Amino acid sequence: MNNRLRVLRAERSWSQQDLAERLEVSRQSVNAIETGRYDPSLPLAFKIADLFGLTIEEIFTNPNRKD
Repeated sequence: MNNRLRVLRAERSWSQQDLAERLEVSRQSVNAIETGRYDPSLPLAFKIADLFGLTIEEIFTNPNRKD
């Protein structure tokens, strides 16, 4: 799953650790989500969206979806 997490985090000058603390996950989890090695659970995706004031669809995109 593609995502804009790294860009959104950088816009706020947050480190991966800063974001991890806000989401109550490990820094390694943030890194894995940003690099596409891990897709967050639905509750975590909602938490991320709420933190940035966006919808899940504005942060995460399905690379297999054809519009």
